[in-house]
Amino acid sequence: MEFNSSAPIWLQLVDECSRRIVTGEWPAGSKMPGVRELGVELGVNPNTMQRALAELDRTGVTIPDRTIGRYVTEDTARIDELRESVAADSADDYIHRARGLGMSLAAAQKLLTNRWHHTEGD
Repeated sequence: MEFNSSAPIWLQLVDECSRRIVTGEWPAGSKMPGVRELGVELGVNPNTMQRALAELDRTGVTIPDRTIGRYVTEDTARIDELRESVAADSADDYIHRARGLGMSLAAAQKLLTNRWHHTEGD
């Protein structure tokens, strides 16, 4: 995983894990890889990975179990909320960039609609 300097690494890890959950890579109720395994896969210190996972635990997206590992919540409403939050963050990024380019709301909406239809089936 490539990290940028605009946000702490642990927050970027929260985003990556959230993405994996909302896309179904880690489905509701599934057992997640361990801290060390994820740390190796993503190229981070296990303590940094643990901090990110603790944040997911705090928000109820994941459920830790000391004896058998960590699971994605089975609360699909919570996962839907997370999906909306992830999408809202992406929308905010798009809005910020479109405004920075001097685009009007109408032009930004048109572009989004055209791209939406252009990428269907991806």
